[in-house]
Amino acid sequence: MTWDYAEAPPFGGTSGNWLGGIEWAAKALDALPLTGFGKVVQADAAIQSVSEAKLVSTDPPYYDNIGYADLSDFFYVWLRRSLKLVFPDLFATLAVPKAEELVATQYRHGGKEKAETFFLEGMTQAMHRLAEQAHPAFPVTIYYAFKQSESDSKAGTSNTGWETFLDAVIRAGFGISGTWPMRTERGARSIGIGTNALASSIVLVCRRRSPDAPISSRREFISKLRAELPGALKNLQRGNIAPVDLAQAAIGPGMAIFTQYDKVLDAEGKLLSVRDALALINQTLDETIAEQEGDFDAESRWALAWFEQYGFAEGEFGVAETLSKAKDTSIAGMVISGILSSGKGKVRLLTPKELDPRWDPQTDTRLSTWEMVHQLIRILESGGESAAAETVRNLGTDAETARELCYRLYTLCERKKRAQEALSYNALVQSWPEIERMAREPHAQKTTTGELFGEEEP
Repeated sequence: MTWDYAEAPPFGGTSGNWLGGIEWAAKALDALPLTGFGKVVQADAAIQSVSEAKLVSTDPPYYDNIGYADLSDFFYVWLRRSLKLVFPDLFATLAVPKAEELVATQYRHGGKEKAETFFLEGMTQAMHRLAEQAHPAFPVTIYYAFKQSESDSKAGTSNTGWETFLDAVIRAGFGISGTWPMRTERGARSIGIGTNALASSIVLVCRRRSPDAPISSRREFISKLRAELPGALKNLQRGNIAPVDLAQAAIGPGMAIFTQYDKVLDAEGKLLSVRDALALINQTLDETIAEQEGDFDAESRWALAWFEQYGFAEGEFGVAETLSKAKDTSIAGMVISGILSSGKGKVRLLTPKELDPRWDPQTDTRLSTWEMVHQLIRILESGGESAAAETVRNLGTDAETARELCYRLYTLCERKKRAQEALSYNALVQSWPEIERMAREPHAQKTTTGELFGEEEP
């Protein structure tokens, strides 16, 4: 939020204005397949009873991400002065009401545990009302743009916000059919500039869980995850899900399996928690992405293993040589191929900016997936999507393998906290649809002056 100005400039400005806002709203209304009249009602989600058989699509509060009511006070005090006589009920209080706001605000509820309990109970009740009132023929869709990875523990990567929200959804009687990543977040918003902020909102697709849902063991749940999650992951990658959103989107297929059951029990007969289920989904996701390494050539597999340990920093030649034998390649060969520097007992992967700008994939006799990815990053960052499209056109079917490697590299960077490299891999995947589109366009024919006048080139 920019505190200097509450609104965009009224009559102009590069980022928008009042007239532009009205035009955007009008275009959206014209495109909506709706007839009749709209009705707006303000009500508490946990106890509302507006109508039966509703088609529900909602964007609930994100646990403790944003203090909506506190931020609203900044505008409320001014709106109240001008609109109190027009909407006396809405502006009856001196400040925005906050006691029932469904967010996990610690200072409001006396600590973290009490705030979490308040959120879980309130969200469960709200979701239960939605489950009761939703139209049985249609799924309930819930937008939730909340980053999953927050903390690492012995139980794996976890996020209290996600766990608590998913727990509330499941307790309310919903099963999760899947997740749809939707490109709803503007790259130019302040939180998204130069960060690994989510590029999409994740839409949970929910239906009432069957009353006849069976009970499963932890072993059976893991077996089903390993059988079904790889196919779902392939579909997400084909849909060009951004690497930054992949772990988030994979929750859908994983939780769809988890919520097929009424209960999942561990070896001791104890209930498997949502936290444990998410940890197993993340673990299976990592295993699936790691298994995709089998599609890569020997040099790329060596570079992946080296990159995981050292990134683009130097390492000992002896360690590199031992690893090269295990991966069935050689240090000297990778130096010749142009992805590695070696000297004085040290070895280092070359960064994209250090790669040979004269590189031509059609004449490269030692073409590796690793080289393709980092040359494409260099070309995209220096020459834009049109230059990258020319390279993809020359790579042909090999280009798709390069995109798969980006997902693996992004996962490594996210785990190792290498933000700058992660941004590069994420950017290449996000640009991929446009790069592919431009690569499919007819090749521009170059016409020389001699050809124009029917003369042969000397």
